[in-house]
Amino acid sequence: MSITISAAMVKELRERTASGMMECKKALVEANGDMELAIENMRKSGLAKADKKSGRIAAEGIIGAKVSDDGKAVAIVDVNCETDFVAKADDFVNFVNNVTVALLNSDIETEEQLLAMTLADGTIVDEVRRGLVARLGENITIRRFHKYQTATGGTACYLHGNKIGVVIELAKADAELGKDIAMHIAASKPTCVSDEQVSPELIEKEKEIFSAQAAESGKPADIIEKMVVGRISKFLAEITLLGQPFIKDDKLTVAKLLAAKDNSVIRFARLEVGEGIEKKEENFAEEVMAQVRGS
Repeated sequence: MSITISAAMVKELRERTASGMMECKKALVEANGDMELAIENMRKSGLAKADKKSGRIAAEGIIGAKVSDDGKAVAIVDVNCETDFVAKADDFVNFVNNVTVALLNSDIETEEQLLAMTLADGTIVDEVRRGLVARLGENITIRRFHKYQTATGGTACYLHGNKIGVVIELAKADAELGKDIAMHIAASKPTCVSDEQVSPELIEKEKEIFSAQAAESGKPADIIEKMVVGRISKFLAEITLLGQPFIKDDKLTVAKLLAAKDNSVIRFARLEVGEGIEKKEENFAEEVMAQVRGS
């Protein structure tokens, strides 16, 4: 015996699952009007769809970053999707914001823990992610995240739009200074805080390159050595935060700015959407033809 599926039932299922009207009506028909069974079946279907899309390249998305009310913790997360269209969707943006807040209030350390993390409304991160994959039709991944917490210092963050984000930990709390330096990091892309954090292997590799270039000048060995030392110093100043000219005052290095404020940077993280991901080149005409052929 079949049951009549009312508009009110479809409306309730839409509100509870945020799915389309036709999808909700179909689920209710298949479940013979059993609301809870329809929801369970839709969740299972969503998981299956998410698994099928998991291998697709997701190089768009947004960065979420937030500082705790007391300034002692900061979190940043890079959530990716396939197109900028989905990255602007309210559901996707809300998901990133909710994950960022939950991360800020948690003590997780691994990707597995992040996916199993409970959001403020009681839902699980990976279940919500998979549901979004099914609803929005794109692969969605939480690619990277960082959380810094300090008992005696301070933290700050900076978002450039929603595509570049920086979080920073300072030895002493200073929200204005922290934001300025985070903004500098977003623009200048230092790889680490100081010379000591640059790997000896990288320095040695650069020395070899600079030495080979200097040797072509035909200058004496002692002069070449001085040239190489100078080039290495310049190289380190370019890639380290402390060695870079401050973006708001290029007569001042970040090191001198921090010294003037009697402060120091403990660590930082800079995330940019899509960095390091090889994007697939799409031919729009071919894509349309493939859809017409049903391939």
